[in-house]
Amino acid sequence: MPSDQTKTAAPLEPTAVPAPRNNVLQGVGWMLLTGFLFVAVTGIVRHLGSDMPAIEAAFIRYCFGLLLILPVLVKLTKQRMEPGLLKLYGFRGLVHGIAVMLWFYAMARIPIAEVTAIGYTAPIYITIAAAFFLGERLQLRRTLAILVGLAGSLVILRPGFQEINSGQLAQVVAAPLFAASFIIAKKLTDRADPSAIVGMLSVVCVIVLLPGAILQWRDPTLEELMWLALTAVFATAGHYTQTRAFRAAPITVTQPIMFLQLVWAALLGMALFDESLDPFVFLGGAIVIGAATYISHREALAARRQKALEAGK
Repeated sequence: MPSDQTKTAAPLEPTAVPAPRNNVLQGVGWMLLTGFLFVAVTGIVRHLGSDMPAIEAAFIRYCFGLLLILPVLVKLTKQRMEPGLLKLYGFRGLVHGIAVMLWFYAMARIPIAEVTAIGYTAPIYITIAAAFFLGERLQLRRTLAILVGLAGSLVILRPGFQEINSGQLAQVVAAPLFAASFIIAKKLTDRADPSAIVGMLSVVCVIVLLPGAILQWRDPTLEELMWLALTAVFATAGHYTQTRAFRAAPITVTQPIMFLQLVWAALLGMALFDESLDPFVFLGGAIVIGAATYISHREALAARRQKALEAGK
């Protein structure tokens, strides 16, 4: 960011962001659209396969994403953001960039529905991390929900009944990283515009993925570039609609809608890639999303009680 612009630019005021509205219908609508967009992304990445290194594919995807949001980036250079906001953008981009690389790797090696189902474990990791690193207490019901959710992930993977491959391991590691990105994005919606959140994610991800992409670089074909450009269009739009869903309605409302992504993903895998419909993936996915929804419900209740206590002081 140029120093002369930094000196003359006005601070980015939190009050400039409209207050979030608890509009359930809008939240559900935005999350439904998000599901379609992200399933389209998975289909394209699955089509590309494993010929291109995962980190290079992720890097090119985010480079195209930067081109799509250039107007947003130009606007951001004219504003001075508080240091705390920049740290959040930076940390989110770091964990998200690594997660996307692992996700690209997994998508080329295991069925689309399985990648989607394993990804549902993200909210469970959020709750576990809050207990270990933030000192939050885990009540018995929430602990049981976590155990049920982890059991659901075991139903999907079925260790001991089938060999755990590298694609599954990559997605298992990616899930908690996406969880961190998810919760930071939710926090950012209270302080920044959705366009700025998506724009800064693309900037930091490009920086994070650049070294690895250089080390594993191979010249992409024109067809690969066209598919990755389309991936960037759908993914960038998906991040924007997801952010709008977060602003419009509580996670307890929008999170169950995410389960429909598993349905779309399974249908896409069957129709285009001749992937069989695995009932264990659906069963495990249902268990995981049910546990995650219950956890979010309990957290929402706790948050309301805390606000009520603060208001009474």
